[in-house]
Amino acid sequence: MTDKPTQVLSCRQARDLDMVAYLAWLGHTPARIRRQDYWYCSPLREERVPSFKVNRHLNRWYDHGMGEGGNLVDFALRYHGGPLRHCLQELAHCHLSPVLPRPVAAAPAIPAPSLRVVARHSLSCPALCRYLQQRNIPLEVARRFCIEVTYQLYGKRHRAIGFGNDAGGYELRSPHIKLSSSPKSITTFCRGSHQVVVFEGFLDFLSWQHLCPQADPCDAMVLNSVAFFARARPLLTSYRQVYLYLDNDAAGERCTRQALSLGAHVSDERPRYDGEKDLNDWLVHRGTELRPRA
Repeated sequence: MTDKPTQVLSCRQARDLDMVAYLAWLGHTPARIRRQDYWYCSPLREERVPSFKVNRHLNRWYDHGMGEGGNLVDFALRYHGGPLRHCLQELAHCHLSPVLPRPVAAAPAIPAPSLRVVARHSLSCPALCRYLQQRNIPLEVARRFCIEVTYQLYGKRHRAIGFGNDAGGYELRSPHIKLSSSPKSITTFCRGSHQVVVFEGFLDFLSWQHLCPQADPCDAMVLNSVAFFARARPLLTSYRQVYLYLDNDAAGERCTRQALSLGAHVSDERPRYDGEKDLNDWLVHRGTELRPRA
């Protein structure tokens, strides 16, 4: 007896599937539940404080750290990296049930986060400097590319290391938070080179600056989230050589496969720090130069 072929879903059918059930199928469980709001550590990026919310009534998600949200199809495109047909096939394989119909008038928009940048300074906060020291990032390297940002979130002010992106927003890091201010985007450093090094997060970029100070000058790109690979893709095709320093996890693997499909000019550099989750973890735990290229 042959297996019954998987039904092809339309976008309308897919976006009505149960978002919470799909996250459970992927292996993600909520850190806390408050009425209709299910809070998770983001499936789209690394974090320790849950900031990814699914409203069960609306069947919609919002990632407060990324400043992005939407329906299940929007999530699948970011999680799997597209194309749309592949994402719809992935959703069909799960055999999920749709959520119960809901009145259109009862669907208010999920509010945007209240994070607001209120001040920018040179890096000097002792707690932030200690955090950089714990991550083995020299302060002089961090000060070349980062600033100290004071931001307000839900009425309270905090300080964080700020790494600017090309759209004017910031990636924000401290010992306790991993957030971003709007607008969210990639960060590029263009020096007119035909080569580019690509990183997932800015701590990996700073680690590379410290580990490879004698490297030939080349362009650099920080995705700030693998969800932005589609935005970076057209730019990557313009280089003769692309060196990928992405994470050794499922999201990094998916993004690396997409990038390698661009052609032989794309190189996966993860074997140089194999055994560690990312380049910064290599610096923290090994503290030595990277393995030579094979």
